[in-house]
Amino acid sequence: MHWREIIRRPVVTEKSNYLADLQNQYTFVVDSRANKLQIKQAIELAWSGVTVDKVRVANMPAKRSRRWRSISTRKSGWKKAIVTLAPGDQIDLFEGV
Repeated sequence: MHWREIIRRPVVTEKSNYLADLQNQYTFVVDSRANKLQIKQAIELAWSGVTVDKVRVANMPAKRSRRWRSISTRKSGWKKAIVTLAPGDQIDLFEGV
């Protein structure tokens, strides 16, 4: 797989910003078929000069909700990767914004 297929988008929440600032950990939505080694290589290719120390992966479950009595909707599950970078490395998620 190409690195653009593996990394879908960054997760931007209060907790992910906190982890990025204090612990140098960045959170991404990744392809559900990708493993830790592929995620590590994709991050290092996407942002040159960055060294990945550790990759943690979590499969987020699908969620169901009811809209009316008989109509229910379902959000599909997704895979989240929390990437820890080497000390001194940083990723600028929103370049040129």
